[in-house]
Amino acid sequence: MEPMAADTAPAAAVRAPADDTAAAAAAELVGIDFAHLARMTLGDASLEAEVLRLFERQAVVLLAHMRDASPAAAAAFAHTLKGSARGIGAWELAAAAEAVERSAERVSASARAVARLAAAVEAARASIVRRLRGHAGGEE
Repeated sequence: MEPMAADTAPAAAVRAPADDTAAAAAAELVGIDFAHLARMTLGDASLEAEVLRLFERQAVVLLAHMRDASPAAAAAFAHTLKGSARGIGAWELAAAAEAVERSAERVSASARAVARLAAAVEAARASIVRRLRGHAGGEE
């Protein structure tokens, strides 16, 4: 069962990380439930790494599309990202994507929700980078 998500992100999660230290701190706020991901990938480290790489690419592409899209189109992109985020255990990122979906009818709210989602994507990406470095180094 996934945790309940708050409608507002902590202030630190709203800003994009400026350096590796800030990225690591933000990743701790948003992060990925690696225990959930391990269950989804049946403990296969190479599958986990592939899923993380695919998720990262998808998140970047969808976020770029959202920034140039109408609120309704952004909501559709966010819906896709929400499902993928839930699949890997990125619960807070999924909640941020859901907020974009809910704000589709209000342009100003949609812009704020997309900005929050962008920060969540960056934090998740930082978490992914650290995890993939661990895989490359033989850590689990």
